[in-house]
Amino acid sequence: MRPIIKVTNLSKRYRIGGLHPAHATFRDFLAGAISRPFRRLPENHNSEKGILWALRDINFNIYPGEVVGIIGDNGAGKSTLLKILSKITAPTTGRTEVYGRLGSLLEVGTGFHPDLTGRENIFLNSIILGIKRAEVKKKLNEIISFSEIEEFIDTPVNWYSSGMYLRLAFSVAIHTDAQVLFMDEVLAVGDVSFQQKCLSKMHEIRKQGRTILFVSHNMAAISSLCKRVIWLEGGRIVDDGIASQVVNSYLQTNRKVVTQREWTKLNEAPGDETVRLRSVRVRDEEGRTINSTDIRRQVGIELVYSVLRDATLLTPRIDLYSEMGAHLFASFDVTSAWRYQPRDIGQYVSTVWIPGNFLAEGNMVVNVSLKSPPPSAAIRVQVNGAVAFQVMDSLDRDSSRGDFAGPIAGMIRPLLKWDTEFRTTSEAKVSNDLSESLKL
Repeated sequence: MRPIIKVTNLSKRYRIGGLHPAHATFRDFLAGAISRPFRRLPENHNSEKGILWALRDINFNIYPGEVVGIIGDNGAGKSTLLKILSKITAPTTGRTEVYGRLGSLLEVGTGFHPDLTGRENIFLNSIILGIKRAEVKKKLNEIISFSEIEEFIDTPVNWYSSGMYLRLAFSVAIHTDAQVLFMDEVLAVGDVSFQQKCLSKMHEIRKQGRTILFVSHNMAAISSLCKRVIWLEGGRIVDDGIASQVVNSYLQTNRKVVTQREWTKLNEAPGDETVRLRSVRVRDEEGRTINSTDIRRQVGIELVYSVLRDATLLTPRIDLYSEMGAHLFASFDVTSAWRYQPRDIGQYVSTVWIPGNFLAEGNMVVNVSLKSPPPSAAIRVQVNGAVAFQVMDSLDRDSSRGDFAGPIAGMIRPLLKWDTEFRTTSEAKVSNDLSESLKL
């Protein structure tokens, strides 16, 4: 089968600074001509100073019907790649081949004229995409309806919000008969309901056998929509393969978390003359130290501490924070086994378990402490940011996320039980009769 997209030895170079030099005057020209014979040549004619390679030696093929995700950090070259494939930017070296009609949604408002109305911009944007006016007229009502901005469709788009821009641009792009669609961060703007609507439409397009290149930082959406993922880093391809495997590798590589802290010397360990904290770690049910956990599995925070005085009363505690600093919850050891029970001299291991399907995805930071119980409640040990770990959402759609692939608000995401009862026809009829009587 012939590839529908073929990229061969593709590179793109930009010059940093000096892109828009000031216009030289006649005086500058004369001064330069006089001084040129006396200048020293640069020592290195091939210096890379001031040069940025946005892409370097990129090679891949995409076949008809594939939905491929492009992931990577900011500046990895994702958007540059789509712009070159869309013929907006020319490559420095190499070549690209795209067969069939192309539809692109690269940046909010691309192809829109601010002084034209939304309706007029639908025709303008369609012309840019190579769609005939008669074809646009047939789908005009469908495009406007999907965008959900019927009220403002005859208003100049310079009055539109970024979300309204995106709704209209996305609607135009997906209602074409393009064989190839390029989507760059289409979920970055707009409310949650419209993001879900976009994803549902993209799933529908995928079933039609069309080819999609989808750039996003939303790993849940990438994993849900794409079977194949290309990971870019510094303008080069790091990995290209099965979506779940590439996404997991990307998350593992880019995760900067401390999952275990240990103090080998007692006198340097946090604490006082009563108790010293020896280690803290994030662990799974098998006892392994982990830096990430599946959203469905429980995760343990383990504290190892040495009691230095007999008959010491202690209460271990953890405080969990999001990576943005929001305090999620605090947990104390209030079990009957050690509550108000004096501890002899020796080493103790306390583990608190956070249940599966409780936290949302993201980085979690753990503060740990050892306190005397009330009424004194004296803090014996306090270590902020002791360890951290990442919660990764399920890709199997059996977590609290279900089939939804867009962003979900909130830092706690419990899988709660729902009960729904079926109302019989007779009960429904009684309800309808009652509603009609109330209207009267």
